[in-house]
Amino acid sequence: MKKTALIILGFAAAFSLGFFFKTIFNKQTTNHIDVKQVDNVKIKQEKNMKLGAFSISLSVKDLNVSKQFYENLGFVVFAGGMEKNYLIMKNENALVGLFQGMFKGNILTFNPGWDENANNIEKFDDVREIQKQLKSKGLTVNPEADEQTTGPASLMVTDPDGNVVLIDQHR
Repeated sequence: MKKTALIILGFAAAFSLGFFFKTIFNKQTTNHIDVKQVDNVKIKQEKNMKLGAFSISLSVKDLNVSKQFYENLGFVVFAGGMEKNYLIMKNENALVGLFQGMFKGNILTFNPGWDENANNIEKFDDVREIQKQLKSKGLTVNPEADEQTTGPASLMVTDPDGNVVLIDQHR
């Protein structure tokens, strides 16, 4: 009986020491880059860009029909207006922009400096800083934000499948 207890105690001690050293080793090697493990694959994560509120901007054929559809999904009008040919619909943190006759295709939209309620957030990355980071990673920005300015500005990038991403800073 004592022998079994000693073996179990030995395994527990070895496991604890292994866990301790693994934790110490990971902290020492990941000080400048976060390492996240997903499905047994370690993913290095650099500092994330603070893109702000996210919404999808949909090009719709009939604003009234689309408004009714999204209301049936629990969305309510948050901003815009029928007379302006666009509505921003909100359901909790989810935002969907409905735009009639303004652009072709759908656009993924980020608003640096805003939360999902269009409230200013204290810390955010300026659109011009985001642009510099995107360009440093080899992405084509078109149109670009004027880097000689401050305040409101926007830029666009297109993902490999042709989806447009708009980064639109309002302040």
